[in-house]
Amino acid sequence: MTDTAEVTPLDRDVTPPEREWPGTVVRDRLGIILTTAPGSLLPVDALVGLAVRRNPKRAQLLVSRVLAKHVPTPPAVALGAARLLGAAVARELGLGPAGGAAPGPPLEEAARALLARLAGDAPSDAQPLRLPAPPAGGEQIATLGYAETATGLGHAVAEHLGSYYLHSTRLSTPVRPFGGFEEEHSHATGHTLVPGDPTRLARAATVVLVDDELSTGRTVLNTVRELHAAWRPRTTHDAGPSGAAPPRRRYVVATLVDLRGAEDRAEFERLAGELGCGLTVVALGEGSVSLPADVLARAAHWLAESPGPDLARPRADLTRPQGHLAHPWGDLGAVRSARFGVDTAGPHGVRLADLAAPAARAAAAALAGKGLPRTARVLVLGAEEHLALPLAVADALTADFPGTLFSSTTRSPVHVHDEPGYAVRSALTFSSHDHALDGAPGTGRRHAYNVVTAGERFDAIVYVPEPGTAPEDLSMAGLPGTGAHGEPSVTEALARAAGTVVVLHLGAEPAYPEPLRGGTHPGAFGSYPPEDVGWLLKDLSGARLEAPAHEREAAIQSGRASYAESLPQEYEPSPEYQALFREALAASGARIAQAVADVTEQVLALRGREPVLVSLARAGTPVGVLMRRWAAHAHGLDVPHYTMSIVRGLGIDANALRWLLTRHRPEQIMFVDGWTGKGAITRELAAALEDFANSDGVRLSPELAVLADPGQCVRVSGTRDDFLIPSACLNSTVSGLVSRTVFNRALIGPHETHGAKFYRELAPRDVSNEFVDAVAARFPDIRPGLPGPLTAPTWAGWAAVERIAAEQGLGPLRSAVNLVKPGVGETTRVLLRRVPWKVLARPELLATDDAGRLLCGDLAHVLLLAAQRGVPVEPAEGLPYSCVGLIHPRFTPGATGADGKAVADV
Repeated sequence: MTDTAEVTPLDRDVTPPEREWPGTVVRDRLGIILTTAPGSLLPVDALVGLAVRRNPKRAQLLVSRVLAKHVPTPPAVALGAARLLGAAVARELGLGPAGGAAPGPPLEEAARALLARLAGDAPSDAQPLRLPAPPAGGEQIATLGYAETATGLGHAVAEHLGSYYLHSTRLSTPVRPFGGFEEEHSHATGHTLVPGDPTRLARAATVVLVDDELSTGRTVLNTVRELHAAWRPRTTHDAGPSGAAPPRRRYVVATLVDLRGAEDRAEFERLAGELGCGLTVVALGEGSVSLPADVLARAAHWLAESPGPDLARPRADLTRPQGHLAHPWGDLGAVRSARFGVDTAGPHGVRLADLAAPAARAAAAALAGKGLPRTARVLVLGAEEHLALPLAVADALTADFPGTLFSSTTRSPVHVHDEPGYAVRSALTFSSHDHALDGAPGTGRRHAYNVVTAGERFDAIVYVPEPGTAPEDLSMAGLPGTGAHGEPSVTEALARAAGTVVVLHLGAEPAYPEPLRGGTHPGAFGSYPPEDVGWLLKDLSGARLEAPAHEREAAIQSGRASYAESLPQEYEPSPEYQALFREALAASGARIAQAVADVTEQVLALRGREPVLVSLARAGTPVGVLMRRWAAHAHGLDVPHYTMSIVRGLGIDANALRWLLTRHRPEQIMFVDGWTGKGAITRELAAALEDFANSDGVRLSPELAVLADPGQCVRVSGTRDDFLIPSACLNSTVSGLVSRTVFNRALIGPHETHGAKFYRELAPRDVSNEFVDAVAARFPDIRPGLPGPLTAPTWAGWAAVERIAAEQGLGPLRSAVNLVKPGVGETTRVLLRRVPWKVLARPELLATDDAGRLLCGDLAHVLLLAAQRGVPVEPAEGLPYSCVGLIHPRFTPGATGADGKAVADV
């Protein structure tokens, strides 16, 4: 094998008999000769046969005998070949067995076992040697399979390596393409890459590219150029010390058969030198192909002598089965397509065998219900790019029906020739039922080869179409009954070829989770009406995330955990506190309504009256609801509103952003929050969106619209006064009964959004809709000012926070500013969620009348919470905010406040 460790050549006496080789017809008629190179792990002619393409670009088609694409094949053979290829890649990468397991058999021994099976020298139910899996490749390795033929092969190789896996696609998807490349010799040249998380490809140190065969390798070279242009080392550390060259990225090409010529191999070496990357190839079979100079003319003459596409239709003598069975999916539910990227190992990894087990049970029950004996000949048929899971279903089904074989439908037009020694002897042709780049269902042709050969048909076919395929597309219900070219539907074609047909309908998991919505339906999330907000969050209501405030504070300040990994115990407002909320709402409702109107008008002017409001949960959520309602009230606009998570120190929820970009244009999006304090989230948002632009190639405006901007950190705001916004008084009970957002990797997978809890049990205390309804009721009396020139932020609040941190002796400035929470809203959060030390307030806001009542009610709720928690409130001159909350600077469990009182949890 090229560029791999040396292997022992195989004895030629185990090669399958020449008379049985399904390539003799093409060899003899077109003069195409395959040769195996010395040192090849397997003979080339053991791995492939030959057919003729209906393609003017290339005459020959290598028809794999182990891929189970065009030729029905025992699942154990296909999986054995894939694992053998994965083991060859592992050896190239220097990966050993996982978990200290004993080394498995040498690759050469495993290859001999596979070859014996192909030659018919092994029992029909023999399994290839199981090679021990190496350690999980994790995030350092990404494996890419090529559509359509190698998607299942690539997935099996990725599982053996324990790596992230993605395959290219020719289907249309709503996901923004990460890139694409051309397969120049193919009948359908365009491939796109649509990973749900582009960083998994862009930052992988090693990329394994899996294809079924290399003839010239041009497709691989195109891919490497595309991937290398997008490469971003994982961290600054990975990029090397300052001034040093970045680390060398590595590409390993894994293929069943490598038939590149000398000049093609030289091109690989030239590209590796040009890009400064590693580029090696591992193959099960290595050799060469010899083509006569007039091979295309010979092939064209052969095709001209043969009847046209009619030959590829079902044989006329096939009778209909007694019954056609459409079986619902049932146990498995929705599955994620690997075209969006999947993990094959780790805490969120999914193994194909685990997914396939319930499907195989459903298929076995359906077949048994039709009276099929254990000895029945069963074909499990995958669909174009959907190969890996159906192959695993076929493998599991052999436990009940040992004669089960596997193959797949394809869009490849191949010349059919019914003669021993030719690789493609029959075909079923039917109308397309997918949403491909080349057309909608019913507009194209698809094929299933070698399903019926020499008049023999399978007792049953188990068809596993692409997840999410509509049943009516399979049967072409509502259409004339034939495709654009007169082909039958796939179910009609299969019904002519087998006594029983079972269709397993799979649900399709979207690339990104859909937003959660409120309402009365099962699974409703939040107490707002569904049209008011879509929650771009994962429902973690069943998880135990709450911890006492003193335990959380100790973990946060020690660096053992992020504040976003757990939740504070949710504050349940007392009747006294709820009364304060309603007093504040009555006093400030008109002021809030005016601020809502003013900030919304600015947003409409900036976004051309087509904004998409994206509030930062959860303080921004009520503001986003109100802004949406103002746009409807004042302009009759139905403005989309979503709410999502941003976490200080960790950034914005990239998966939520990616979902948004499947539905909306980047220039429409406007981020919304409740208020600014010192501007930490404003800065976090700008930095996170810059990272997102680097990783995903989409630049979003970091402009943040807020109701109140006392810190002078943004351009777009309703007011810069620091006054009591009633929604700051409460937590979930004024924010749709939803918790603060959570990013805990133990609960949230790589393809999921950040999470939150829905506190249904607090519904009797919920005032979320009472708040927005009361403010919206003031809208008829509001006359917003005309949006004028926006004032640039001065960041005066940040300067004040640095001064306060120094005056209070909170420690090193960089960390001390995180302990200072300025403004009424932030001070309320400190008192409700954290371990407070003290509160600073402007003296005039603490003034009382002769009866001891506050002359200004803006801080009434702050004083009540401070009294409940034993936290001192100190007057402070010169504050640019109404008040400032200080978190305890040296917190350990059992710490006391400045007044010596023990901290109590609320």
